Amino acid sequence: MHKSGNAVSFWSAVSMGIGAMVGAGIFALLGQAGLIAGSAVWLSFIAGGVIALLSGYSMGRLGARFPSSGGLVEYLVQGYGENMFSGGISVMMYIAALVSISLVARTFGTYAYELLPSGSPHIWVEVFAAGIVAVFMLVNLNGPGSMARVENLVVLLKMLALGIFAIAGIATMDPARLSPATYPPAQTVLFSLAITFFAYEGFRIITNAAEDMPDPARILPRAMMTAIAIVMVIYVAVAIAVFGNLSAAEAVKAQDYALAEAARPAFGATGFTIMALAALLSTSSAINASLYAVTNITYQLARLGELPGKFGQPIAHSRQGLIISSAAIMGMAVFFDLSSIASIGAVSMLMIHMIVHIGHLRLLDKTGASRLMVAAAIAANLGAILLSAIYLGNNRPSILLWIAGFFLTAFMFEKALRVVTGRVVVKRTPLRGA
Repeated sequence: MHKSGNAVSFWSAVSMGIGAMVGAGIFALLGQAGLIAGSAVWLSFIAGGVIALLSGYSMGRLGARFPSSGGLVEYLVQGYGENMFSGGISVMMYIAALVSISLVARTFGTYAYELLPSGSPHIWVEVFAAGIVAVFMLVNLNGPGSMARVENLVVLLKMLALGIFAIAGIATMDPARLSPATYPPAQTVLFSLAITFFAYEGFRIITNAAEDMPDPARILPRAMMTAIAIVMVIYVAVAIAVFGNLSAAEAVKAQDYALAEAARPAFGATGFTIMALAALLSTSSAINASLYAVTNITYQLARLGELPGKFGQPIAHSRQGLIISSAAIMGMAVFFDLSSIASIGAVSMLMIHMIVHIGHLRLLDKTGASRLMVAAAIAANLGAILLSAIYLGNNRPSILLWIAGFFLTAFMFEKALRVVTGRVVVKRTPLRGA
């Protein structure tokens, strides 16, 4: 990856993780999780955070030992070797990352549209969604130093707004709305775990900044766990504030802009506007950080021969993978209905994380990680996958077919590329710490 004078410090890495998680989580997925867990969604965010912390421990130790701009791609190769399996899962992760960023871009467009005069053409949702991706594509073309400076500022502003909202919302909430009597059955709350974990999933982008850190073995694990812990506190506080001010039915009705709607009881119409602006900050910073990460992923995949070499070719201070990925993301954000894709992305990422952790078991002698902690990460991911499969099988079985279809597509693409290039094993460039 293009070197930038080790531009990503500890707090820059933390900001990247927070930016990716909060933008994709609270603003894009709170309504989706609330649709399943109702007023008990704050408990689901705690459980999802525990899964994220376990995954963060495993990936942090992998990142400390194998610092690479490819992040999870590198860990898959280290755990399973360079073969069809690691290649197919890596391509699937790239597809899931594009879907995830598209979902956030669409959320940006929705909140921006809510600030327009009533009756404005709905096409502005698509215009805003594509436009914000284009803006941060240009930011990332200036290199990781530019990305980090923007990310630090935006994260500071949105955390301030969310903190004020959470405090005010909790101060004005009706505790009766959060009474256990209003909760759905416990198993129903557990069914939302995939969605709430997906709200944290952005922490993985910290691994993609490893090669731009001055001391990744020390910075990466600490930054990852710190970002997850901070976001966990914010998520739980905001979920309590939202469902303490809105009934479950009201929150679900306004699921695309639930936080802005929940600000009305404390701040009125001004509160709605302020939180909508905070949503724009949050989702834009998530797009900013995620574009940086997905560019590093495509570079690593191209270097390994799992994507065409064009993805890894330099352009400005970045790689052409940034341009290609941004174009795909804009297309998804404009033309696709991504409400169902949230579930597809959530379960797919859980499966990818679990596969990475299983591969980690083969590397414990190199990473020095606790076998018990890595096994716990595997068990937690597997449990969330099974619960989600049960829920989707009973309510939306077509989603399970879509998930299977995405994995099949990824492996077919990997197989086709190997046939075209005649590739069996690609000679690798040694990595720092490898």
